Amino acid sequence: MHPAFSVLLFTTLSGAGYGLLMWTSAIVLLPYLQGRPPAQAVTALLWATLLLVGLLLTTAGLISSVFHLGKPARAWRAFSQWRSSWLSREGVFAVATALPALALLGMIAAVFVTGSYAPLAGIAAPLLAGAMLLLSVATVVCTAMIYASLKPIPAWRQVLVVPVYLMFAVLTGWLVLMALANWATLTDEALGVIVLVTFALALTAAVLKLVYWHRIDRMQMGATRGDAVGMPGREVEVFERPNTQDNYVNREMGFVVARKHARALRAISLLLFAVVPALAAWLGWAQPDWAGPIFTVAALLALVGVLVERWLFFAQARHVVTLYY
Repeated sequence: MHPAFSVLLFTTLSGAGYGLLMWTSAIVLLPYLQGRPPAQAVTALLWATLLLVGLLLTTAGLISSVFHLGKPARAWRAFSQWRSSWLSREGVFAVATALPALALLGMIAAVFVTGSYAPLAGIAAPLLAGAMLLLSVATVVCTAMIYASLKPIPAWRQVLVVPVYLMFAVLTGWLVLMALANWATLTDEALGVIVLVTFALALTAAVLKLVYWHRIDRMQMGATRGDAVGMPGREVEVFERPNTQDNYVNREMGFVVARKHARALRAISLLLFAVVPALAAWLGWAQPDWAGPIFTVAALLALVGVLVERWLFFAQARHVVTLYY
């Protein structure tokens, strides 16, 4: 498939944004689960910062996806097909996710305006956080299912497509969270936990992606050239091309990346989204004073690595219609 940069940017930025909203939900829920609602301005400010950055990333990603449409002005019509379209469901869940996030922001703003933590003392804040968590997960799943539901593209029908999308959202969201965290207040124990979590997330993402690449390298198309031309069970050889010049199908469905280039890009992607974060976690633990800048650089490089992985996700996916050509 031909990789469209707007879609690559959309899945990368929105994935990181929804991942950050997932982690923000967990951070908001934690004090309530421990029976001690927050009563510190620094806590409320952290929540507000995470929510704003998460909404900014998801909004930027969704806006970039509109540019891939033939007529962006009609993008609103996609919401009407939620019964049958994963794209429409994604849009619905994206809007739904923004509602509890904005409501939480409003409650936090009320804290700073009134100077009272009463808005955060009730059950509304944890309920909104829980809803935001579930809706963020649902949105990422819908994004992955846009591709995983397409039967004519075997590489996208892999069972690992949805877990990989979720894993990358959780990983990049975590890295953005670490870049925004106030490292000056963290204890040695907290730094140790951060190192372990970062290592675990990076390793899990790397393993899932390596297994996915291994599977698509060895998979069959599920049909033959004979099937494509209406002669099932027959050996068919190409005498000449069915068309004299490239058409839409050739350009969009028949995009091919050389195997040697694919191997190099896979290595670059793996280095950026897995090795760099793990190294950043170790450096942040060794040099806490520099942990903030280190994780900021790591988060940016990891996003570039995911962008490369997304390019490969499209470029290496073959549509069965290419058998005809």
